[in-house]
Amino acid sequence: MAKGYWIAQVDVEDMGRYNEYSAAIDATLAPFGGRFLVRGGRREAVEGATRQRAIIIEFDSYELALACYRSPAYQAIIPLRAGAAIADIVVVEGQDGL
Repeated sequence: MAKGYWIAQVDVEDMGRYNEYSAAIDATLAPFGGRFLVRGGRREAVEGATRQRAIIIEFDSYELALACYRSPAYQAIIPLRAGAAIADIVVVEGQDGL
């Protein structure tokens, strides 16, 4: 079964408020088996437009990735990020067999 991923690019505008969101997200991911593969760190934009931070979260399936995003627990913390950061987030299905 192909894994699912959240891929996010984020510009943080208020680090204090964004840290509240960051502190709350782990508990919303855990019931769906979500785990960070990339959470900030060094990077270099070599082509195209990008934001300040890159984040990749892996799930055991595309369905779990979508279910987590749509869950009441995650929806409840989105307001912590609103106004603190601008985020582009896409949920994608990985390639089967990897």
